[in-house]
Amino acid sequence: MTPNLLIQNCIPVGDSYNGKETMDLRIRDGVIAEIGVGLKQEKNEDIFDAKGAFISGGWMDMHVHFREPGFEHKETIETGCRSAAFGGFTEVACMPNTKPAIHTRDVVEYIRKKSEGEAVDVHPIGCVTKERAGNSIAEMADMKKGGAVAFSDDGDPVASSQVMRVALEYSSMLGMPIINHEEDLELSRPGHMNEGDVSTKLGLDGTPGIAEETMIARDILLAEFTGGHIHVAHISTRKAVDLIRKAKEEGVNVTTEVCAHHFDLTDEEVEKRDFDTNVKMHPPLRTQDDVDAMIEGLVDGTIDVICTDHAPHAVDEKEVEFIYAPNGIIGLETVWSVSVKQLLKTGKLTLTQLLEKLVTNPRKILNLDIPKLEKGNKANLTLFTTDEEWMYSAKEVRSKSRNSPYIGQQMTGRAIGIYNKGQFIENKLRH
Repeated sequence: MTPNLLIQNCIPVGDSYNGKETMDLRIRDGVIAEIGVGLKQEKNEDIFDAKGAFISGGWMDMHVHFREPGFEHKETIETGCRSAAFGGFTEVACMPNTKPAIHTRDVVEYIRKKSEGEAVDVHPIGCVTKERAGNSIAEMADMKKGGAVAFSDDGDPVASSQVMRVALEYSSMLGMPIINHEEDLELSRPGHMNEGDVSTKLGLDGTPGIAEETMIARDILLAEFTGGHIHVAHISTRKAVDLIRKAKEEGVNVTTEVCAHHFDLTDEEVEKRDFDTNVKMHPPLRTQDDVDAMIEGLVDGTIDVICTDHAPHAVDEKEVEFIYAPNGIIGLETVWSVSVKQLLKTGKLTLTQLLEKLVTNPRKILNLDIPKLEKGNKANLTLFTTDEEWMYSAKEVRSKSRNSPYIGQQMTGRAIGIYNKGQFIENKLRH
């Protein structure tokens, strides 16, 4: 625990701070006590020299898979929080495709209890349907009482339109979103990558964009009809972005997120990397036009949130033939560097705009308190750089799994530490 800490030479960004002035920030008993210039160390106070790094409200990833309970060989709540902290995240929301699934209050409370001592807040997302089977609605109100922040059957879509209608009606009474994995299974399976020129050339079954788009169109219509809040998970196609843009213009209660890899990599990686299973995920990597559309959607506000869909898999599960490998990659540790490369350094988003996608918007969607750089507020903070170059080697991976397409790559910008729940974690590179 580090209840009392003086962070010197940091550059506050966000709220009333423009990200241009170097200041000091004092934390006392886990609360921001003072922000100013030339603050001196007090008795019983640790000190950290930020050396000109930026400081903002703590980042949040609203779409991670921590695998516990049931799949601890891939990731645990402890290792997932370790990975999140290294990536700069002070809060995450974890998806319910565990075993047992997060479909009852006791599992929600188990996860909250298990994460109590971590510096990262873990918010469980409860199932839409019992056992994620898609048939009958789970105990939504009871899970909310236990601490669930949203509902999703992620990993599988809610295929039944009637079930989704009822789910939206129930969740709207609770003031909570439904997060749907947008996929028409009859159109998508057994696809192993994006359906297009590359999949045809490689002879792999592909998943067409329309498998995502038809389900999104259905959910937009159901949200409009019920008044419920639909949140589209891991959007990946241009037409999907167009659908959401139009729905927002018409006043439908719809929000969406994009994973960093979907605005950085294309389906050509499958061929370039000779069927490396670390570029296999769902939805799959799409075309350059789709990547461009993700960035356009982030710029104009159609896409609200940047997330990771952090999906750990054990080495032996990924080291198989491409068609047999599970979908998913880890992403908590690299999302900032990818965002800096594609959005900040290109001038597509300002630093303040980029942080809205990581600090403000995910918490608005999930009805959580937004951390602020103000005296008297709970200290929930991320320290980070935008120019520091570093190598994301296998040694740097904090997750229990290693399934990342970015291992071995030079990165720019990283989180150098977080402060949350009275704890300070400094991210030292291992080289």
